[in-house]
Amino acid sequence: MAVAVSAGPGRSPLERFLSLFAEVRGGEGGRLLLLVFNVFLILTAYYVMKPVREALILAQPGGAEIKSYSMALQAVLLVFLVPAYGKLATWLPRRRLINSVTAFFIACLPQFYLAAEQGWPVGIPFFLWIGIFSLMVIAQFWAYANDIYTPDEGKRLFALIAFGASLGAVFGSFISSRLIGVLGVHTMLLVAAVILAMNLVVFNVIDLRERSRSRARAGGEADARIGHGNAFGLVLRNRYLLLIALMILLLNWVNATGEYILSSIVQRAAEERVAAGELARADESAYIGSFYAGYFQVVNVVGMLLQLFVVSRIVKHLGVAVAVCVLPVIALGSYAVAALLPSLVVMRWVKTAENSVDYSLQNTVRQMLFLPTTRVEKYKAKQVIDSFVVRAGDVLSSATVFIGTALLALGTAGFAWINVVLVLFWLVAAVLVGREFLRRTDSGSGGSV
Repeated sequence: MAVAVSAGPGRSPLERFLSLFAEVRGGEGGRLLLLVFNVFLILTAYYVMKPVREALILAQPGGAEIKSYSMALQAVLLVFLVPAYGKLATWLPRRRLINSVTAFFIACLPQFYLAAEQGWPVGIPFFLWIGIFSLMVIAQFWAYANDIYTPDEGKRLFALIAFGASLGAVFGSFISSRLIGVLGVHTMLLVAAVILAMNLVVFNVIDLRERSRSRARAGGEADARIGHGNAFGLVLRNRYLLLIALMILLLNWVNATGEYILSSIVQRAAEERVAAGELARADESAYIGSFYAGYFQVVNVVGMLLQLFVVSRIVKHLGVAVAVCVLPVIALGSYAVAALLPSLVVMRWVKTAENSVDYSLQNTVRQMLFLPTTRVEKYKAKQVIDSFVVRAGDVLSSATVFIGTALLALGTAGFAWINVVLVLFWLVAAVLVGREFLRRTDSGSGGSV
């Protein structure tokens, strides 16, 4: 059933079609579609590069362990990179900031390609690079979207913009699987560079339109200045941002620990099949790869369908404050079931439910939380939360796994119960974030300054 919208003057056929999925009003379709395409290209490029990341880092001895340690090293690097981004945001206007940062990441890809072709050990550097890229560039895109939309517009339209990200993840995985065997692993880096260059062109088309709109308004800025403020300090001094940071920290702590639980069960299932003579040792990796291929496909497809048909309706009818609590409630029930029935079938569907809702509803609402913030908070504080805090959650998960395995000898059920406790704290944080969001939007505070 279509989302009910007011007739409104001058809605184009495109806007009437988009209104099947969200409340799109007259004059909003063009900018909306460009932003959808923009984030689609970013996620397509990222998912084209993900198989390259795995191939480069896992091809070396001890690759799985190195991969785990590299996640922690990303968090350390972000302690320095986030303030550096903040300084750049102070010096450069909005358009030049986004162009400069994106162009830097594009310029790195041919260098990685040449180094890999020469046989240089680029597995760790590329793993660190893509981890930082995936956090900073996506956070930057959503900061821009938050900046050009009002809270009312964002609550109505972000679900459709986020669909572009979901579609890009599916499409990037699809073309990567088709091209990597034809072009080779390293050449995919050049494919990603071309896609990101297209993304940069689309961004500049969008921003050219935005600058024209700004010049048409009295006192509008041709190229918006972001403002001053220490990135970490902005978060630490603001109760609302601190609550968002705590919620994201707990979310990623739970999610990463859940990924470990699933990985350990899959690995154990494969070893049991080998021991029982049902699977040849040489086919063990193929069994694991086949499981994850099917698992990721289901997660991405379910997430995309939720994004297109469910997310905007939940936000419209229940509101952001309720929507932000949906994922922790699902996770609470899921991990409680996993703790009582710790099997591969149960854990697979626990993570499918968690990740599909995370990639759709939770991701959309998470971006909406920054609508009632200032421009400097959108660009600087958001980088802290969407990059450093995310990786800090992964580090805490790694510490949990180390303590749970090396010191406490926990099994699947033990880790699931840990997640149940963490989700309870996450749910409390989500409730507090939702209340503060309502207070800010109802009072009209925040917004770009």
